[in-house]
Amino acid sequence: MELLFVAVLVLLMAGALAAGFPVAFALPGSAILSIGLAALAGAAFFGDASAFFYQGGPIEWLSAGVTNFRGVYWEVERDTLIAIPLFVFMGIMLQRSKIAEDLLVTMAQLFGPVPGGLGISVVLVGALLAATTGIVGATVVAMGLISLPAMLRNNYSKPLATGTICASGTLGQIIPPSIVLIILADQLSNATDQASSLRAAEYKHGTGESMLPSTFEVTSTSAGDMFLGAFLPGLVLVGLYVLAILGIAFLRPHLAPPVPYEGSLDRKFALRVLLALVPPLVLILAVLGSIIMGVATVNQAGAIGAVGATIMAGYRLHEGRRNAFHPAILAITALVALVALKSVFDLNIKAAHNLTDVVGILLGGIAVLGLVIAIVWSAWRTFRVEDTLRGVMLETAKTTSMVFIILLGAAMLTAAFRGFGGEVLVREFLTGLPGGFWSQMIVVMAVIFILGFFLDFIEIAVVVVPIVAPILLSDPSANITAVWLGVMIGVNIQTSFLTPPFGFALFYLRGVASKAVKTLEIYRGVVAFISLQLVALVIVGFFPPLVNYLPYRMSLLAETAPPPINPRLQRCLEGDLFRIYDERENTLTLAISEAAGLDTGALPDRVRKEYVESLAGAGSVFEFVAEIRAAERALEEYSVSYRPLHGQVRALEREIRDWVVGIEREEQRLRRLSRAGVEQGQEAEAANARIRDMEAEIGALTAQIPAEWEESRARFVELASAEEQARRLYRRTVDNSYSFLVELQGLLASGPALAEWVDELPDIAQHVLEEDPGRSAERIREIERSLGSVEGTSAIRSLLSKARKSLDRNPKPKRAVKPLQEAAAMVASESVWRTEAGTAMSAGVAAFELEVRDTIGLRKQDRLPRGNAIAVARCLSSHRDISLHF
Repeated sequence: MELLFVAVLVLLMAGALAAGFPVAFALPGSAILSIGLAALAGAAFFGDASAFFYQGGPIEWLSAGVTNFRGVYWEVERDTLIAIPLFVFMGIMLQRSKIAEDLLVTMAQLFGPVPGGLGISVVLVGALLAATTGIVGATVVAMGLISLPAMLRNNYSKPLATGTICASGTLGQIIPPSIVLIILADQLSNATDQASSLRAAEYKHGTGESMLPSTFEVTSTSAGDMFLGAFLPGLVLVGLYVLAILGIAFLRPHLAPPVPYEGSLDRKFALRVLLALVPPLVLILAVLGSIIMGVATVNQAGAIGAVGATIMAGYRLHEGRRNAFHPAILAITALVALVALKSVFDLNIKAAHNLTDVVGILLGGIAVLGLVIAIVWSAWRTFRVEDTLRGVMLETAKTTSMVFIILLGAAMLTAAFRGFGGEVLVREFLTGLPGGFWSQMIVVMAVIFILGFFLDFIEIAVVVVPIVAPILLSDPSANITAVWLGVMIGVNIQTSFLTPPFGFALFYLRGVASKAVKTLEIYRGVVAFISLQLVALVIVGFFPPLVNYLPYRMSLLAETAPPPINPRLQRCLEGDLFRIYDERENTLTLAISEAAGLDTGALPDRVRKEYVESLAGAGSVFEFVAEIRAAERALEEYSVSYRPLHGQVRALEREIRDWVVGIEREEQRLRRLSRAGVEQGQEAEAANARIRDMEAEIGALTAQIPAEWEESRARFVELASAEEQARRLYRRTVDNSYSFLVELQGLLASGPALAEWVDELPDIAQHVLEEDPGRSAERIREIERSLGSVEGTSAIRSLLSKARKSLDRNPKPKRAVKPLQEAAAMVASESVWRTEAGTAMSAGVAAFELEVRDTIGLRKQDRLPRGNAIAVARCLSSHRDISLHF
């Protein structure tokens, strides 16, 4: 019966949208009505309001709604949504101040003489506006008003002209910074939590282990990662558009003829081009560059964009006046001064120690004041000229409110859908499809594409993604990243602006196009570009590195990059290191041989033994690599025959679990009937009959599991364990080997530091009974602090601590004598051998450590070298099938 209310929910939502109700009311309204009907039906028929809910009940749904409301507006973890009004403000400000119009006119004049040049200029301007404004309606309207008449006047094909404008105007949905990407990142961050739970449950069912290894967990995403991931696919789409227009221009020149520039290509024209192109490009670099380089978060980048757009609008709205550029010049001067001061002074107020620091901070304060004045000056201009600022803020408030209200309504709708078991129904449908993950992915992409004919991108993102994303992300056979899935959905959603009958870009262009352009011609024009978007979707789908590479690369090269010992990096890191071992085997072997030939006569037996073991461990690396490769090869060869059997059995087990869940639901129904006093009757008999049928199905499915399954599974686990054991042994060996080298360097360099206390400690031990206990304790504490930075002095410090405690509070000087004497003797002996060994070995050990630092010792470094980081990012960018481990 729960499925009945899933249908009621969907029909109510579809009916409300078809009747013209705003989405912000249709989504929560249909959820509230369907929840209320289900609760009333349950109370009327079974005396239990939650009878028709798959999980929970109306109270749980209400609680989920409150949680979602709190999550959108108060949770700090979801502060990425703050970037939405900032980027919307930036886009509307650039559009209202006519900077986008200047860009369009200039690019048209620049590219017009090329065959298809006007169309190419529209695409390029669309890409630039996408990276600055991101507002589809404003972009399409602006290009429709400016470019369409020019294209038609120069005999461009009407379908080609209108299709180019509509498609280029939608680039803002995939080229960052994009509101769609921010919303998708927010939705996917929640979906990854659910996907991790689903994957952990799958792992437990398959292996019996309750703890999912961290290397198999689903990783979340952020708006910054989504921006990086969408950057290359956005360029691919732009490239496809340009190539298509060029192809049409060369194959059928009359459809897209060149348009010669009528003016003169003089210095004035060059200056106009620079003024139109450079400021938007600088703004793009400031916004996206700050995110890519890790200088700013998405929110901070949004603030940079909003302020930059305001400064640009300040001089554009005063164009032609004498002091038009003064605020912009002041802002640039202040920023340059801040950068220069930052490179010379430490501008942290808390770190000011002398007059120079104070002077630097004062100069920095003056520069900041100048920047603030420039921003306020520009904002005042936008307020005074045509009331631009007020209009921009009103439009920003409307757009942001619409987005947030839809987010809340969609959360209520999704909670109701889950409450009625709709998510389970979708999961069973998708996982039951033949063909595995890719058949699921194709169905989901097809559904999103079809929904794009009727729904806006926001509704699709906030309604569909929370339902299907956990299912797709949890699949270990594909092991996709959340960034890749988000970009795939983003590229697909982009078509919703072009697909009739409700493609918004079509409506925007229809509203500003002349009557000479027929609606049918607009529809015909977008068909080719919709096809190109689907081609881009296929390209991104089959080449995941297009999406994954930049986020991984920037993450591994950032200041906050994970250390090389991070478990998620190991397989890719070892793949790169093993290649380096092959190339440098002779060099490393020679270095190990030279290190073994160093004079170790001054070393104590214990240290000499550890040194020999360390070199032996370094020398055994090549054997470990061979063992790992052999184990990996054996596992891969066995997996070829094991994979079909594993897929067959796991599919049968999933069906069995579904039937078990069905039995539990029928038993729950029987308990409800019992509480309602209906222990006998047709409904109870029907429920018992269904349980018997399900048990029979379970028995039949269990019988289909091949007899050799247990043995085959055991063999796979054995081979996988052997490979993992070989890798663990290799990691432990290289870590221990390199760690001792670093420790030995510290020991060899610490002779002089210990020598400073050779005379001091015996003096304290000799006079401890005569001197004031407090004074002696303070001297001992000073030595402890000094020795704290000296390698290998823990035993000495332990003796000193014991002696000092005998002198503190309730002094007993006699007890301090023996540990002080032992510490003095240990300092003397350690100082001698460390000094002698340092003279004989320091240079050789340092050279050996430098040779193996980026190979054998790489896991113990703070961060990956650039070359290794790029290689690891390239490896991580491709998805790896891990399903056989489940």
